[in-house]
Amino acid sequence: MGKLKFGVFLPFYGFQAKNPKEQFRLLKKIVLECETLGYDSVWLDDHLMYNDCSIFEVWTTLSALSSLTSRIRLGTMVSCNQHRHPGMLAKTAATFDVLSNGRLEFGIGAGIQENEHVAYGFDFPKPSVRAERLAEALEVITQLWTKEKATYRGKHYLLKDAGCKPKPVQKPHPPITIGGSGEKYTLKVTATYADRFDWGFLPKVEEYKRKLEVLESHCKAVGRDFNEIDRSCWPSGQILIAKNQNELTEKISKFKPSSMSLEDYRKSTLAVTPDECRKQLNIYLNLDVTYFMLYFADLPSLDGLKLFSEAFAQKI
Repeated sequence: MGKLKFGVFLPFYGFQAKNPKEQFRLLKKIVLECETLGYDSVWLDDHLMYNDCSIFEVWTTLSALSSLTSRIRLGTMVSCNQHRHPGMLAKTAATFDVLSNGRLEFGIGAGIQENEHVAYGFDFPKPSVRAERLAEALEVITQLWTKEKATYRGKHYLLKDAGCKPKPVQKPHPPITIGGSGEKYTLKVTATYADRFDWGFLPKVEEYKRKLEVLESHCKAVGRDFNEIDRSCWPSGQILIAKNQNELTEKISKFKPSSMSLEDYRKSTLAVTPDECRKQLNIYLNLDVTYFMLYFADLPSLDGLKLFSEAFAQKI
């Protein structure tokens, strides 16, 4: 799909089904279509529970999908650091990178949903502590991925001559995407460890620009080249794309919750024709964004996936 990279976000709440077997069939169908259409990657969310949704464990699911695909990259958006010891997570991720022939996109975050932490017996400390744990976890993970033996003694984690074999296929290690937009703590961790950031959907481009400035200041503070970090963007919370205005009106009528005004719906949904979508993406291209995260509002239908691919494969 051209020089830019487009990742497709596939949250489990986006394709619920009558039973788990059917749910995985839908997911597999979507992922295989993404690969056929030329998308760079697909990303699954990492939750243990989400309201009453049926949710598969993310690493197990990605492993199953890797055996069914050959090119498309597979990512976690994002793996919750609170739910796994970083040593075990490093081992899991390294194994997955080997089994998928180097197709892992490693997304990780500090953890955000308190209710699932409490339900599963994980503690949920204040943001500064979760960010501190995330930083230590990334130190543990990168050491295990790159060193013959890893030894680390931090406030939260401990390693002593730990080995991790086989090592990941990707060198020096799989690309690390840090999810989260907290300017005081998370962006500081991002400045030190991230190959790419992911801030989720930000309603205003001015907010995106401000966070770029904050991240750059954190990079200066830790001696990191700001331009080493790839810039990703969610052009909206979700995308609803149609060939023309008449079809778009029909789609909005179908997918907009009846209780929501059109104005409010458009605040988090990029409901557009291809030409209108291109204008929105160009705003971020002018900020040197190289990676777009896309969540199609009409999933599990493949219509939006196909139309976006057709519209942008040769034009961006």
